[in-house]
Amino acid sequence: MHVIDVDRDIMEINRRISERNQRVLEENNVFGFDVLGAIGSGKTSLIEALVGRIGKKLGIGAIAGDVISDADASRLKRCGIPVIGLNTGRECHLDAHLVEHALESLPLKDLDILFIENVGNLICPVDFPLGAHRRIVVVSVSEGDDTVEKHPMIFLDSDLAVINKIDIAEAVDASVEKMEYDAKRINPRLPVIKTSMKKGIGLNEIVDWIRKESNL
Repeated sequence: MHVIDVDRDIMEINRRISERNQRVLEENNVFGFDVLGAIGSGKTSLIEALVGRIGKKLGIGAIAGDVISDADASRLKRCGIPVIGLNTGRECHLDAHLVEHALESLPLKDLDILFIENVGNLICPVDFPLGAHRRIVVVSVSEGDDTVEKHPMIFLDSDLAVINKIDIAEAVDASVEKMEYDAKRINPRLPVIKTSMKKGIGLNEIVDWIRKESNL
């Protein structure tokens, strides 16, 4: 009797499609960034801020994933960039197949950078690459300063960690230093940038990192 590992099979299929997605991006000279994080961490605010800072010089597009609403996609559309909203229904993450179809509807020839905002979750997206070149994980102090140590896998698999809302750390009794320490302990090679989207703190550092990684 043959035993089929369904989870392993699904993840392998997803991996193959993600590699195909990345080839599509590269054929169109587009550099992709996955943006991961819990609900309310500041993922959409980060993309909005980056569009405002680099959108005049670079072509930016976005894919916005959510379980059911189109709120994040609507916010990004107001930035004046091409956006495809993806609803996952009961699924707690985007998958490469959904992104594959979204790529077909984006004007890739006009883009330099694509941001893929995943569903608000720090667990499920880890095992499902989408085809982007780099992963950014966003956490906020309002989630508690133990949120990093509770979700090690996403920090092991990311290329940049953003600790957001540092301006309210004292008010929510959170230690930014602990969060940064935990991220570095989990992944010593992981750059960590501390931000406040509301006050614009740390955004220049993120812009510099994006330009360096994408060579744009």
